[in-house]
Amino acid sequence: MSDTTTTDQNKDQAEVIVNLDNLIKSHIRTIASTKEQMKKHKDMFSDIFLNDKVYQEHDKKVKEVSKVRNATKAELLKRTDVFDLNEKIKDMKLQVKELENALSEYIREYQRLTGANQIEDEKGDVLDIVFSVKLVKRRK
Repeated sequence: MSDTTTTDQNKDQAEVIVNLDNLIKSHIRTIASTKEQMKKHKDMFSDIFLNDKVYQEHDKKVKEVSKVRNATKAELLKRTDVFDLNEKIKDMKLQVKELENALSEYIREYQRLTGANQIEDEKGDVLDIVFSVKLVKRRK
């Protein structure tokens, strides 16, 4: 491969990177702007309910009933069998989350090693391998 071809490829790649960088920044701006507009609309929406007397009366009744329900729930949670069952559910949720995280790593490695974008499960269903990437603000 000649130096000219390599230089052209490097320029093309640099141009693609610059374009991607600009697209990313543009989308970040658009998302921020849309979120700001959405917040304003949500506030307006909430104000409609806050200023409606009938809705406020119904909301007050719901809160009163909810207090009674929550008190009843708290009493039930004092029972050993209910408390133990609730703890078991929490443990199982944590276990599922840990298993899902491990599965994600296994799939990532499988895809890296095989180049495959699909995998067949035990039932014979073909599953697509999908990656989700997002930006997170760096902590200072």
